[in-house]
Amino acid sequence: MISVVGIGFSREDMSIRAVKALKNADVIVAYKGYIKPIEDLLEGKEVIIKGMGDEIRRAEIAIKKSKEGRKVAIVSSGDPGIFGMGNVLFQLMGKYSGVDVDVIPGITAASFAASLLGSPLHDFAVISLSDILTPLSEIKRKVEFASKGDIVIVLYNPMSKTRKEPFKEAYKILVKIRKPDTPVGIVKSRKEATETIITTLENLLDQEINMFTTLIIGNSMTYISEGHMITPRGYIIPSYIHPLAQDYYNRYLEGEIVEGPNMECEFYPCHFEGQNCTFCYCPFYPCGDSSTGGKWIKDKGVWSCQDCDWIHEDKTVDCIQLNISKIIEEVDDLKNKKKDLLKLRRECVFHTK
Repeated sequence: MISVVGIGFSREDMSIRAVKALKNADVIVAYKGYIKPIEDLLEGKEVIIKGMGDEIRRAEIAIKKSKEGRKVAIVSSGDPGIFGMGNVLFQLMGKYSGVDVDVIPGITAASFAASLLGSPLHDFAVISLSDILTPLSEIKRKVEFASKGDIVIVLYNPMSKTRKEPFKEAYKILVKIRKPDTPVGIVKSRKEATETIITTLENLLDQEINMFTTLIIGNSMTYISEGHMITPRGYIIPSYIHPLAQDYYNRYLEGEIVEGPNMECEFYPCHFEGQNCTFCYCPFYPCGDSSTGGKWIKDKGVWSCQDCDWIHEDKTVDCIQLNISKIIEEVDDLKNKKKDLLKLRRECVFHTK
């Protein structure tokens, strides 16, 4: 039996199942850098250490020892199935018969980095920028289509002392497709400590980036709040419909409201000169999503739209009006169909923000 053991980022992050597999093994096969976190589990075992670049050799040794009847643990940092030893081993297994494999997952860099940054992951793509085994054209294609799909992107192995071209090309693609103020989380793993930085795409090149850096590139809805990077999923926040909003949407459904700038309103402009007042009362309130500028008034339970101008921009109004009539047929739909409304909001944020 071969156990492919993911040891995560550190000993503290290892699963109970991973520790148990290492304790039960007769033979440990590992890269030298993976040994220190598990030194206390190696007593009385045969330990075979190979260098970086010897992944095939490590897998072959593990298979050989397993066929001799030994219990083998082949160690992988992070998760063995994500740029780890699991892929190497399974590629070779077709050469042999009678090899049993148990893959034990570990915490990959994407999950570890996200836990330090806040909650930046929604739908996401993990892309390695290492071109040692992957052609640069393939890396560029993956970054391009993940960017166009508005998927949060996690970049592994972004840059080394001799390998800089993939990162340069990836950055060119990112800044061409995504907005300059797109949040970017940076987690630098060092022996002495882990450093966490949140910046923006336009300022990313000001940061030190190397092989021990994990980058998380936000999407159109990702925002920064109180030092945290957040990509909202769109959960519905229970609320009631304010009487003024009820009156407004009764008139909206009857076609009686003023579209565009309402200069007759005593409060005009409540946000900016020339604002579009078609949705004076936001149909998504409260969205609970700070990606467009709204925020909670702390300890009051009130969602404030004071800093959100998005709903009053012409392109936003045009996008919403394309489909809102399919959702709201009566005023109570503002509450009863909130899930559909928030999905419309996400769609319009993507097209307008």
